[in-house]
Amino acid sequence: MAEADERNIRTLSLGRTTPQPNTLVIFGAAGDLTRRKLLPAVWNLKLDGLLPENFAVVGFTRRDWDDQTFREGAREAVAKYSRRKVDAGKWPEFEKGLFHSKGAFDDPAAYAELKRKLDEIDRERGIPGNRVYYLSIPPSTIATCVEELQRAGLVESLEPDRPFTRIIVEKPIGHDLESARRINDDVARVFDERQVFRIDHYLGKETVQSILVLRFANSIFEPLWNQKYIDHVQITVSEEEGVGTRAGYYEEAGALRDMVQNHILQLLALIAMEPPARFDGTSIRDEKVKVLRSLRPIEPKDAGHLTVTGQYGAGAVGEKVVKSYADELGKSSNTETFVAIKAHVDNWRWQGVPFYLRTGKRLPARQSEIAIQFKPVPHSIFADRGGQLQPNTLVIRLQPEEYVRLLVMAKQPGLDRDGIRLREVPLNLSLDTEFAGTRRRIAYERLLLDLIEGDPTLFVRRDEVEAQWRWIDGIRAGWEANDLKPKPYPSGSWGPSAGIALTERDGVTWTE
Repeated sequence: MAEADERNIRTLSLGRTTPQPNTLVIFGAAGDLTRRKLLPAVWNLKLDGLLPENFAVVGFTRRDWDDQTFREGAREAVAKYSRRKVDAGKWPEFEKGLFHSKGAFDDPAAYAELKRKLDEIDRERGIPGNRVYYLSIPPSTIATCVEELQRAGLVESLEPDRPFTRIIVEKPIGHDLESARRINDDVARVFDERQVFRIDHYLGKETVQSILVLRFANSIFEPLWNQKYIDHVQITVSEEEGVGTRAGYYEEAGALRDMVQNHILQLLALIAMEPPARFDGTSIRDEKVKVLRSLRPIEPKDAGHLTVTGQYGAGAVGEKVVKSYADELGKSSNTETFVAIKAHVDNWRWQGVPFYLRTGKRLPARQSEIAIQFKPVPHSIFADRGGQLQPNTLVIRLQPEEYVRLLVMAKQPGLDRDGIRLREVPLNLSLDTEFAGTRRRIAYERLLLDLIEGDPTLFVRRDEVEAQWRWIDGIRAGWEANDLKPKPYPSGSWGPSAGIALTERDGVTWTE
């Protein structure tokens, strides 16, 4: 990247300038992601004056729509899914920047028409040729899409004084290491890595970014953040819902590929990474990839006792009676809807510290949580007086509530003539309460704005994706070598009993 371009990105990431006018082209704009997340996010950013002047959105779909049809659909989507309702006074101006271009991903004529339309929008709205392409499309179509973009003359190089072109790729990026490399190679033939933004929406969550602040802006934690003081780490991402309308995709992916390969491993990397030199895309991602490469491979001989897979059966979640996965799918299946893993990061900081990872569908609650369990004090002076100690635990809740909670020991009030009574009490930092007057943003608002501004810090680099897949492929190879099938568990439970045994044989209990 040119030195001037690097300076521009750093300045933009600090919010010192307004990004240049540009057009966001959404491939696959008829899908749920566009309706539920992308269009509401753009609308919210527009209301807050954060978008560049004359910003435009072009939806590229196979649908027989014109601009007005797309605008009407966008209004319905924003009215239904945005956290801020349609403002009748501001919507007319907003919808003037919404356009539609019809075509198939493999039709050269459709890209020629897209170029004609984009050039026309540039002239009418004063946009200097800057384009951002959002690929909300199946992985199998990515190679064709980027090749046709290049063939149609819709991709600019990174040379100075040229319009910028950026591309955002949604997960899943492949279904194993080989396919991920193939997709990355396909994209790399057209785009420089510095133009590519791979999205993991978990990285846009406010509390996920707060992990970095918690660790690196508070001197009380970082000296303790290592194998000398931490006993183990737990990461849980649980869902009440089943597969629903995603059954076709989920049958091909399963919980390991759908959740562990991306969201959970990114959380692990943020918890385990070394302090970066600076808060920028290169420094932070350099440290994350070191962690991912340090994950101890799970060999086939260990797969049976270091991992657990499950599949939900019929049961009840809350007061709702629900079907089994097989019934929802309409056939029997060996796809896992629950995974628990005991992982290790083999470096000096974390040697010997287990990371317990867990995710599943049809569990009792929807929550994403990281629990850091510290080691007990080396000697209790209260034991002879009956005081029982519990090790300190730091809990970082990502959803549905957002908080940081430190569990510490406190003395219960009293004269203690019959012994000292101790109790574990929480020190709470509720982000919902402390920042109640601050507007909370959905992850896609932040990530779209970073994309428009060219800040890659919260996006995933190619080497991260491939390091994640390398570790995941090893686990799947172990399952296949040992013919491990998912264990059944009733909906509304915390997974198969083997998932509980995974931690309890180490004397550890899952936080719930």
